[in-house]
Amino acid sequence: MVDFRDRVAVVTGAGGGLGRRHALLLAERGAAVVVNDLGGSVDGTGQASSAADGVVEEIKANGGAAVAEYSSVATPDGGAAIVQKALDEFGRVDVVINNAGILRDKAFHNMEVDQITAVLDVHLRGAFYVTRAAWPHLREQGYGRVVMTSSASGVIGNFGQANYGAAKMGMVGLVNVLKLEGAKYNIKVNGIAPIAVTRMTEELLGAFGITAEQFGPELVSPAVAYLASEECDLTGEIWSVGGGSVSRFFVGLTDGYFKHPIAEGEISIEDVAAHLDDIRATDDYLIPTSNQDEFQKLGVKFAG
Repeated sequence: MVDFRDRVAVVTGAGGGLGRRHALLLAERGAAVVVNDLGGSVDGTGQASSAADGVVEEIKANGGAAVAEYSSVATPDGGAAIVQKALDEFGRVDVVINNAGILRDKAFHNMEVDQITAVLDVHLRGAFYVTRAAWPHLREQGYGRVVMTSSASGVIGNFGQANYGAAKMGMVGLVNVLKLEGAKYNIKVNGIAPIAVTRMTEELLGAFGITAEQFGPELVSPAVAYLASEECDLTGEIWSVGGGSVSRFFVGLTDGYFKHPIAEGEISIEDVAAHLDDIRATDDYLIPTSNQDEFQKLGVKFAG
């Protein structure tokens, strides 16, 4: 059985929705959990301790170990305080689940600067700040599991969420770099793109007839817990999770069109226009794990 005995997990935005379910499941399987939540509204305004406190009470009532933490992830000091809470209370940190988020949706032509900044601060910079604070400890102990909460709104797009989608795809970039930097230290870094009915998504998903019974947060947390576990040897994955389904998103690089710049002359605009089918064809592709794979692909073409 996958368990988290003797492991300490930090879960941001854990006062409700997905984060709450993640925290409860990890605690149920033996983890000591830092339940972080600012206690604000969906748009990030306001602050209260009741959300985090309530989840801690649930965990303790079930015999688990947990402590509440109320800092905002959107500042370096907040990120540091969250991790320090784990160190002060439990002596270590093993798992970081970056789940905190807000929404300030607006069609791009109506989006204000503060709506862009606030969303980037919480989702993308928040993931940076919390993970950065934990990273030296994960490296030193030679073990760590980091899970980023991305979104299909970033990976494939969603109308009215330019700020949110950009932040969420930025987290994919963070996964892709940290999977490489953490490899020699047994730090696995993965992400999810969840589909779940929470207070952040109930209006949007309700418009499609999606209900909490079909897409409850509890249907996402098992995949997150696996990625956060010692059993997981995967790194750099992005999984779409929800409604009983777990699937992998990946970046594929097509074989494309190649014109040798020395043997055949420089590529022209007309060359590009004439070979769109070759450029876009998906019947022969590779899944690169770093930019080195792209250079290797080109190296084969030059050598051939």
